[in-house]
Amino acid sequence: MFVETAAPVASLFITAPARILAGVAACLIIWAIAIVIEKIILTLATKSRIQQDVFYLLGRIVKMVLIVVGLIAGLGTMGIDVAAMVAGLGLTGFALGFALKDALSNVLAGVLVLVYQPFRIGSHIKVSGYDGTVRRVDLRYTTLESDNRTVLIPNANLFNNPVEIIKS
Repeated sequence: MFVETAAPVASLFITAPARILAGVAACLIIWAIAIVIEKIILTLATKSRIQQDVFYLLGRIVKMVLIVVGLIAGLGTMGIDVAAMVAGLGLTGFALGFALKDALSNVLAGVLVLVYQPFRIGSHIKVSGYDGTVRRVDLRYTTLESDNRTVLIPNANLFNNPVEIIKS
């Protein structure tokens, strides 16, 4: 009787380190792949006509998603039940998306402004009652300058309101 119960415990001590090592290896391999893919995306940024901010954002997003997938795969390989964790991540993502709705809409609009470039730096535009020369376009705001003021227009406003491009 003692030998029958000792065998599963002994096999646990033999297989547990192997599973932990395999899980850590899976995490490290996917992490290395994420870094390589991020570098490839950033290399493409230097060869593209699209602004580098878009590629930087894309590279960071891809890297973070792959790292999360790697952690989940590594924990699953170690024998940890990740179903509850994945469901929790989904609920957390939904809650964060809802809470950060306005900020995320500005970031997505910023990506679209950088990709489609409806106006360029140096263009004189009028939007939401403000007019000025575009000095900077980033992921969250577009900076307009006029004679004595600087206005930060949230990028979501550029998609929700008409933009008048004033020709000089």
